[in-house]
Amino acid sequence: MLKKLNEYIFDHKKKIIFFIVSLCLSVLVAASTYSFGILGPLLVLAIAALGTFIVALFRNPRTGFWVYLTYCFILGFLVKSFLNIPVGLALDGILVLTWASMLVNMKKFNWDKLKNEHVVIALIWFVISFLQVLNPNGGSLAAWFNELRFAALSWLLIAPFVFLLFNRMVDLNRFIISVLGLSLVATLYGMKQLYLGVSPGEQTWLNAGNSGTHIINGKLRVFSMYSDAGQFGASQAIMAVVALTLAAGPFSFTKKVIFALFGVAFLYGMAISGTRGALFALAAGLFSALFLSRSFKVLIVGVVCCAAGFGVLKYTTIGDHIFQVNRLRSALNPKDASLAVRLDNQHKLKSLLEDLPFGAGLGMSGMNGTTYNADKPIANIPPDSYWVKVWVMYGVVGLLIWFALTSYIIGKCGGIAWKIRDPKLRVKMIALTAGTVACFICSYGNEVMNGMPSSVILFMSWSFIFIAPGLDEQQMQLKSDGTDI
Repeated sequence: MLKKLNEYIFDHKKKIIFFIVSLCLSVLVAASTYSFGILGPLLVLAIAALGTFIVALFRNPRTGFWVYLTYCFILGFLVKSFLNIPVGLALDGILVLTWASMLVNMKKFNWDKLKNEHVVIALIWFVISFLQVLNPNGGSLAAWFNELRFAALSWLLIAPFVFLLFNRMVDLNRFIISVLGLSLVATLYGMKQLYLGVSPGEQTWLNAGNSGTHIINGKLRVFSMYSDAGQFGASQAIMAVVALTLAAGPFSFTKKVIFALFGVAFLYGMAISGTRGALFALAAGLFSALFLSRSFKVLIVGVVCCAAGFGVLKYTTIGDHIFQVNRLRSALNPKDASLAVRLDNQHKLKSLLEDLPFGAGLGMSGMNGTTYNADKPIANIPPDSYWVKVWVMYGVVGLLIWFALTSYIIGKCGGIAWKIRDPKLRVKMIALTAGTVACFICSYGNEVMNGMPSSVILFMSWSFIFIAPGLDEQQMQLKSDGTDI
């Protein structure tokens, strides 16, 4: 009898485990409902979901990244919906758990692949940033740590993912589809904000002092699920560059149409954000894509079209009655009041940084500066630009190093994209490279490179471009073998 019972349990262990877990959850839901009302079962379900995620994560570390990527897109929405809960810490938690899973499964990966320029540069920048804790002009240690997370640590932790986890063509395709799809969701949610209104949490956020920059002449600057309208508009411009570049690639007519529709949607999202700097991201990204396409006839036509578009904005009043068009037009006005304020702030910062070649330290500019170092005059001057923020925190020496490292990576990516032989892979690399150029240029006007989701897309794009020569070899081999790809 006992032997048969053991045999039955062994043969049906999955069903039995499922039954026991389900029974336990049912008891917990019933008990928590009785004790805490509707919050009880929600908490139980959240714990169950977390447990399922952790199990799946340690079986396959890739799961962690996909959850992390999705969370990056909705982080701004969660922050505004749960104003008193530090939901941003979950972002770091997912990243740490993903790395823990990779270390547990370390025998499955070829760690020698981390010996590449992108990872080395990310490590160099992390070391420079970490050493800023020794800056005698620095302020709060909490500000330094919070800034380190986004300025350097996330880059160092995200850069290796592609080399270890996502080094196949199918991974590249999934990444591109994922960021396009999530960005489209952001566009649609932005339209909801514009036409149906914001959520109660978002309204509270606006009332807390953000309406001054997000409601202009009674019109909402749409921020969608992101931290602010600047991040949303810039991200939409970057994704428009990627989508439109793919639409010009050697794909089927149906795919071309789909990519073109994505591009149009992102252009609309960029417009309703009222982010003027996104216009320059769009121009820089598209110019890069046209140049890397090696079709100089197309490049000339593209430049003429861009010049015509800028000319309409600069020298005519067409569409001036439309708020979004009027906002874009003001970006080309050298006498714009906002530009004057930015230049005045930079002049003030220049005088304060004259004797600080290594900067004022991490966390001494931007949100962390006003939150943790409000007693420091330099922390209360808005940088209005990630380039300026780097200058404030790292000084002119750090700015030159950062600019050199970033320019080297972008130049390397351009060279890789230029030499790719497989037509489809090549246009994907051109799209990602152009997107990173757009992100870099746009960061002069807004804090884009260090914000979510732009930063994770940027770091992953660089890594995918760095492995592209290997993917190109695989594609060429498949073609030489007569495989239909």
